[in-house]
Amino acid sequence: MRTRHVNLLITLIAVVLFSFSCFCISRMTQTSNQLTNCRNHISEFKESILRLKNKTERNRQELLNAFKEMKLDISEKERDAQNAVTFALGISTVNRGNYSYLKQTLTSILSRMTLPEEKDSVVIVSIADSNENYVKSVVDMITKKFKRQVTSGSLEVISIPAYFYPNISHAARSTDDSEKLESWRIKQVLDFCFLMLYAQPKAMYYLQLEDDILANKMYLTKITDFIHNITSNNWLYIEFSVLGFIGKLFKSEDLTDFVRFFLMFYKDKPIDLLLGDIFLVKMCTPGEALEKCIERNKHIRIRYKPSLFQHVGIQSSYPGREQYFKDIYY
Repeated sequence: MRTRHVNLLITLIAVVLFSFSCFCISRMTQTSNQLTNCRNHISEFKESILRLKNKTERNRQELLNAFKEMKLDISEKERDAQNAVTFALGISTVNRGNYSYLKQTLTSILSRMTLPEEKDSVVIVSIADSNENYVKSVVDMITKKFKRQVTSGSLEVISIPAYFYPNISHAARSTDDSEKLESWRIKQVLDFCFLMLYAQPKAMYYLQLEDDILANKMYLTKITDFIHNITSNNWLYIEFSVLGFIGKLFKSEDLTDFVRFFLMFYKDKPIDLLLGDIFLVKMCTPGEALEKCIERNKHIRIRYKPSLFQHVGIQSSYPGREQYFKDIYY
């Protein structure tokens, strides 16, 4: 009997030890799986951290590159601003057949500058004509007659490529005079736009002239004094001649806005009329009657008198057309 109890006790102990062993093995297996999962999570976390670190490094590098580009851009703009002169004078010229006023115009413009004014200005002649012989003749005349100014950089000559213009050749070949005139007017607006955009970064102010005018004595000195005596810098443009688009002075920083406006309506009106339109758009208050605005603007447009430039060309840039208008305030 005693032996039976001992065997039963041994069996019970064996069962308990076996159960405990199974429990321990099970817990060890679970722990091992948990450790494995933990290692996997740690590994994934390390990879995430590494990816984040790499991404952060890339972002940092991109930011550094962006800052370098910004710094370079600012430096270039500051350098351009330092190199810019005070006045850019724009002259657009086209072939007038047997007539040419350009040499007379340039002689007047350049000879009536003082030497310091010449150094602080750039005259830009834009040849808006696709005739290669005419382009060559203008370049030859300017480089020979005004060699000193060309060499010093105070006189530049550019030529506008034909592909810059939209296809208006059908109007130019038309036998209808009204279509030819419209084509000529459209091209003229574009001629001025191209010239203004080229001149913009070169100076603080842009003065629009034409290739058949004469300048008054000390005209640039008078313009400079007039600008300095204006009490407010909030002006749109200043007129130093009442004729057309002659003698209009702009702040170069505003030229982009003017060009955008001209390019919106270049098919609709000549550029001098568009200039009047943009004045009304900028100066008329919302809800104000147009008649009242026009009358008010007569008193706020800035006009210098007497005019500093006189129109002398008789043969128009439009073939076969003559014009005799003069500035009565010159």
